[in-house]
This record gives sequence, structure tokens and C-alpha cells, in this order.
Amino acid sequence: MDFIVETRNLTKVWQKRTAVDRVNLHVKKGEIYGFVGPNGAGKSTVMKLLMNLISPDGGEACLFGERMGDKSFESFKRTGSIIEAPCFYENMTGRQNLELYCEYIGYHNRERIEEVLSEVGLSNIENKAVSHFSLGMKQRLAIARAILARPELLILDEPVNALDPEGIRDMRRLFVRLNRENGTTIFISSHLLSEVEQIADRIGVIAGGKLLKEISMEEIHAYRTEYVELLVDDVAKTSRLLEQDGRFPEFSVMDEKTVRVYEESGPFRRGGMPEKAGKPEKDGSVEKELAGLLVRNGVGLYGLARRKNSLEDYFFQMTENGQEKEREENGYGK
Repeated sequence: MDFIVETRNLTKVWQKRTAVDRVNLHVKKGEIYGFVGPNGAGKSTVMKLLMNLISPDGGEACLFGERMGDKSFESFKRTGSIIEAPCFYENMTGRQNLELYCEYIGYHNRERIEEVLSEVGLSNIENKAVSHFSLGMKQRLAIARAILARPELLILDEPVNALDPEGIRDMRRLFVRLNRENGTTIFISSHLLSEVEQIADRIGVIAGGKLLKEISMEEIHAYRTEYVELLVDDVAKTSRLLEQDGRFPEFSVMDEKTVRVYEESGPFRRGGMPEKAGKPEKDGSVEKELAGLLVRNGVGLYGLARRKNSLEDYFFQMTENGQEKEREENGYGK
């Protein structure tokens, strides 16, 4: 397998706390890999380790098959990146910042500066100092700098931070185009799971410094389970009615007001639904029969909608399971 990014038992410890715990990443050439996890999970630390901004306390990080170190100049030339908050010379214009970047990386195609400023929506900023940029404009300039030298690999840490919905959409389209047209491999972290879901080929889920899973979006899509979500005034009574009725054997109580009634097999359920001669068809009758069952028995029904599990559902299941496992390993809750 041709991995452009690979880590082997990558570990980083901060003041006796393990921020990155034996992480083994595998990013294939030509894919968009979404790196997702809660705040403080270790995403930015992994990216800093990949770019040799900090040194690992164990394991190794490799780009283009080369172990990262102080002399990994050729690999860095092939890589564009945004790590945490981007920094610029505030008294210079955006164009001047990019010109200076070209100088110190030895990239001499000045015409390219016009192209990237246009691609990120920063045309006509010739005389505006970066100190007068909004946060969103600075983020766009950071993206322009990352893609300026047409890198083979982009390592992007929360690249759409501070962007408005239109900016997020524009950058999403840009990343997809760079990947599809230029073959650029993109390793991207984001707390916006819906954005990752729209562009990623595969994802890695990290929590508590540990990589919990690497999985393709195709596999996640195959896992999707349709369900009817009920908002009720009495989840205990709703549960009893569903159990007694027998037509809806698979359901989950999500909180004090929400119950999900599942219809298909999948990893988000407690088990497989048995085939029953009386099982309702998916023509709206499921919703009607559920509503009728609850109303006839005096349950207050405030909302009813058919939904599908998403990357967000998968993410929360993975991270919650990972945190529960960590508590068990550390002896908590026993």
C-alpha cells in the first residue's frame, strides 16, 4: 500500500499526560482523509508531529516514506500546511506575505500568487495590510499560502475556522477540486463533521490521544440505519408500549424525551430486527402506526421524523465507546 502519511506508535507526552498515545495512521496517496475527534483529543498535536514542529516521545511519523526529522527538507517542499492559528506579518499586505513565502521556500512562480488569491476569494486586496483582515480573511490567506506551491500533500488543521457558511462551501469545493483534478492528497481535521462527511474518502477517529478507528466513508454509508425519532412526554411508558406491541422490537431511549425506533440492521442498534410477517412497510405507515399506538395510549407526542444515522452518529458512538473503554482500563466506574 502506498501511504503518503504514516505513523508508527506515535506518542507525545506533555507534563506526564499522554496527548498522543501510540497512534498508527495510514493516509493513502490521492485520498481525502478526515481526522476527527473531540477538542483536546490530540489532532493538532499529531499534525505538529507530522510537520516536525515538535518531537515525538515515542514512535515515528513518516511523510512520503521518509521519517520526519530536522533534515526532511524535500518532504516539506512537497507539503502545504495549516497548523492551528496561522501567523503573518501584520504590517504587510496579503500579496507581500505570499511573495515573502515564495522567497524562503524557493518557489519563483509569482503569477501563481494571483491564481491562489483568486481561488480563495481574496482578489482586490492589493493595498490592505493583514492587520486589517478579518479572521475569515486571514484563514483564506492561510489556505492560499498552503496551496501556493501546488503541494502533493496538504495537512490542514481546522482550515475553515472563522469562515462563514459561504466561505466554508467555497473552500470545500476548492479542496475537492484540488484532490480530483490535481491528485492532491489531503489530511484534514475539522470539528464540523458534516463538512468532513461531504468531502472525505476515509476518516480516522481519535479520542483521548488514541486512534480508535480508520474507516472509509463507503463503510460508514453502508452502516447507515433508518429510524423514526419520537419526541414524547414519557419515555418509560413509550418503551413499555413498544415492547408490548411487538411490531417495533428495536428501539433506543436517547434521553428523557427522545426515542429512536429502528427499521434496519446496522452497528447503531442493539441487534438485528427479526423478519416478521406484520412488519410495516416504508411508505409512511410506520410513522402512522407509531403515532396511533402512542396517542391511543395517552402518550404526549411532540415530534416524529424519519432520519438516518450519519458520520456524527458514528463519531459519537466511537468516542463514547472509546472513553468508556479508557475508564475501564483505568479502573474507574468499577
